[in-house]
Amino acid sequence: MDKNQLGVQYMQEGKWEEAAKIFNEVIEENPQDPIAYINFGNVLSAVGDDEKALKFYEKAIQLDENTAAAYYSAGTIYFSNDKFEQAKKMFETAMKKGLQSSDNYFMLGLTLVQLEQGKFALPYLQRSVELNEEDSEARFQYGLCLAQLELIDEAIVQLEKCIELDDEHTDAYYNLGVSYAYKENAAKALEMFDKALEIQPDHLLAGHAKKLIESAR
Repeated sequence: MDKNQLGVQYMQEGKWEEAAKIFNEVIEENPQDPIAYINFGNVLSAVGDDEKALKFYEKAIQLDENTAAAYYSAGTIYFSNDKFEQAKKMFETAMKKGLQSSDNYFMLGLTLVQLEQGKFALPYLQRSVELNEEDSEARFQYGLCLAQLELIDEAIVQLEKCIELDDEHTDAYYNLGVSYAYKENAAKALEMFDKALEIQPDHLLAGHAKKLIESAR
């Protein structure tokens, strides 16, 4: 196992100081290695030092402008700080540089949703699900995007698959309830709201929606 791999292992174990020490050694031994800068940036990001992390990603890009992972990592920081235009640019560049991962498609799709560009987000969220069919959150966000575009039948399919993968995904149950209510299937909508409330009794939206349907019956 080389030092980069060892550092990544430390990160997976939450040993941030050990990981930082290893990546620092890699940078000192090989200052032209962009991967070490990305890894060090990921440690900094994990411990909340986003500003310094971005500098390490920028250094990786200076060393090799085709290092797609650096653009992706920078994009996640911009996204978490609500800088969606910058995030979009980074995820798109990562894709152009060859990063065709489900995570990159997912984050680009989420970013476009935040920019209220749901129609453009849809194919990226769809591709994310195609590349990783077991990702319940990708299914949820894809279903949500479909619902927002009033593609209700397609949304129901994805939200149902989401709860197959994660049977405690309260927001998926809630949005299934909304979708069934939209289809005027009150019984099925109530069943979904009840399920959401069973898992999370303080789910305000599900509680409110349930009362609305019950009062209309």
